[in-house]
Amino acid sequence: MVGMRDVAKEAGVSLSTVSLVVNDTGYVSHDMRDRVAAAMKKLDYIPNELARNFYRDRTDMIGVIVPTITHPFFSTLAAALQHELAGKGYRTLLCSQADTEAGETEYVDMLQRHMMDGIIMAAHTSHAPDYWTSIGRPVVAFDRYLGAGIPSIGSDHVHGGQLIVQQLIRTGARHVVSIGGPRSQFHDLPAQGSRSPQDSQGSQDSQDSQLTQLSQSTQAGQSRQIRAKAGVGASVSGASNGSDSVDTTFPTVRYYLTLERELSQAAIRYDYIEVGEVYDVQGYPRIAHEIFERFPDVDAIVGSDVSAAYCIQEALRRGRRIPDELQIIAYDGSYLADAAGMRITAIRQDFAMIAKLASERIIAEIGKSETGKATRAATSGQSSGAMRRDGAAAPASPGEDGTEERPDVRPQSALVPVQLRLGETTRG
Repeated sequence: MVGMRDVAKEAGVSLSTVSLVVNDTGYVSHDMRDRVAAAMKKLDYIPNELARNFYRDRTDMIGVIVPTITHPFFSTLAAALQHELAGKGYRTLLCSQADTEAGETEYVDMLQRHMMDGIIMAAHTSHAPDYWTSIGRPVVAFDRYLGAGIPSIGSDHVHGGQLIVQQLIRTGARHVVSIGGPRSQFHDLPAQGSRSPQDSQGSQDSQDSQLTQLSQSTQAGQSRQIRAKAGVGASVSGASNGSDSVDTTFPTVRYYLTLERELSQAAIRYDYIEVGEVYDVQGYPRIAHEIFERFPDVDAIVGSDVSAAYCIQEALRRGRRIPDELQIIAYDGSYLADAAGMRITAIRQDFAMIAKLASERIIAEIGKSETGKATRAATSGQSSGAMRRDGAAAPASPGEDGTEERPDVRPQSALVPVQLRLGETTRG
């Protein structure tokens, strides 16, 4: 088996020079690099990737955690992230939570053991913010709040909700039903001890407060809960009864609160279908059936691409004319919006831009982590009594003893614009 010593002998250079070339560290002249590369090719030498990663303390691998790859939104997002990361020299390790019991815990363990360089978290987490902030390794969140100092990327869901309401008002909708996740997600952060997502978004505070107040007064007294045996733990509810707030890890809550607020202001009836597992796509046919059974007068439905597609099927089966009698708007804009028998009007999230920003951010976090390690390594020598030229121990400078924690960086939440793409399922 060919080793680096054989390459060094063939190239006529030292073993350390071959190591620098293989691990791409330190300075080596172009001539030396060419000689080593030629020797490697001649001897058909393949570097030991594990040893190389250990030497560099990096893997060029980033974990991407999604709820499931069977959902069109997350399969499209995962593909966009993989494409973007590959263009930047990184490989993707994809985790589908629905397909593994360990899920995020296994990936976080791999990250802490330096088996990957960072994680892009795009799935629901059962862990509190303190868990994520204690990891101490590069993490970027997509469409959720993980904790103070962890950057997040997400779509502008408030604007998405506004675009839907404007379209429905303009086309004369009278009764709107939207489909979404458990309302417990509207307030899933502890009231004490954890910062809410809007704490990291300064200018958003006032708007969030208004959304909460308006949501609490929406159709007061008209709220109702109807448990629906739809196979995925669905329930049907009216607008907010005053218990909802925006102390949540999910920025998409602002989208639902915007729908409630602005439809109420326009005197348009609004009902919310709560599904127990949003990503259980097999349950959506039953959800679609349940909507028409309970709300025969519904004339507008809003939901994910998957739920919208099944609602179209159910509506056509019942003889409902789309869009004359019933309008349907999807929220995602994945490939499924064009593959449901008719082109669905949809709020399109920009997958390419989301992937670009998330990739750039995680790579920046990896860079900061490596800079921090280098700084700690340099300062540890000083704090342990590095020798001056006169033979005396050099005193450690204040703050350079390697024990000072990196200052907390407030989450930088980047909002990606959304667009309303008109199709065949709305009027006008």
